Amino acid sequence: MDMLPRWMTFAALLVLVGCQPLSPEEQARLRGQAPPAMALGLSPNADAGGSLAVPLEPIGAEGFRDDFDRVQLGPNWRDDGRPFAIVAGQLVTRETSNRGLWLRRALPRNVRIEFTVRAEGDAADIKLELFGDGESFQPTSGYIVIFGGWSNTANVIARLNENGAERTIGPPRPIQAGKTLQMRIERRGTVIEAYVDGVLLARLDDPAPLEGSGHQFFAFNGWQSELWYDNLVITPLS
Repeated sequence: MDMLPRWMTFAALLVLVGCQPLSPEEQARLRGQAPPAMALGLSPNADAGGSLAVPLEPIGAEGFRDDFDRVQLGPNWRDDGRPFAIVAGQLVTRETSNRGLWLRRALPRNVRIEFTVRAEGDAADIKLELFGDGESFQPTSGYIVIFGGWSNTANVIARLNENGAERTIGPPRPIQAGKTLQMRIERRGTVIEAYVDGVLLARLDDPAPLEGSGHQFFAFNGWQSELWYDNLVITPLS
C-alpha cells in the first residue's frame, strides 16, 4: 500500500482502506499496551490449558508462507498479548520493546526466511530473532538480526546477546523511513547471512551453532519503531 502521512492514526488508516475497525485488544497492542484480557494475566486467544506454549508441526519440505491477508493472527502465531496486529493485510507493530511475535512452527536446520518490511518514523530498528525458544523475550534465546539499530546507526547479527561479544557488525546502511524493503535471512551450516534488497547486510559464522531444543523458532520483533511486515516466506535449504 502507498505510504501514508506519519500523523495519521491507525483508526483513520482503516477508514481509508475500507477495513474492519480494530478490536479493543488490537488497538491496545498497537499502542504497546496490554489488551483487556491481559490485565487478568490471560491472552485473549489462549485457553486455560496454555495451548500457545505447545509447538505446532515443524515446517517441512513444503516451506511456510503468510501474507497476513486476514483480521486475526491465527493459530500459527503465539498471540499472547504482545503489541502486534494485522492492519490492511500487513503485520504491524509499534514500540515492541523486544517483545517479539513467535511463529509456533519449528524452523528447518538450514533455512531461508524472506519478507518485506517498512519502518515509519525516525526510530528505525528492524529486528528479527531466529532459532530461539519460541516464547522468551528477555533474555534472548537465539540469534538476533538488527537492521538500523542504535538510532539507525548499526546493522548487526548477534548470538544470544545483541550487546555482547558474539556479534558481527555490517557496513553502514541507514533505513529510509517509509520505504518498503525486501529482506532475506539464510542459515547454511555455521553461517548466517542477512540481505536487504539483495545486498549483504551482515554475516555471522558461529562455530557452535544454536540448534535443537530451545533453538528452533522465528520471531518478528522491534524496539521503539513502527514496523509493517508482510509476505513472509520460509524455505528449507539443503
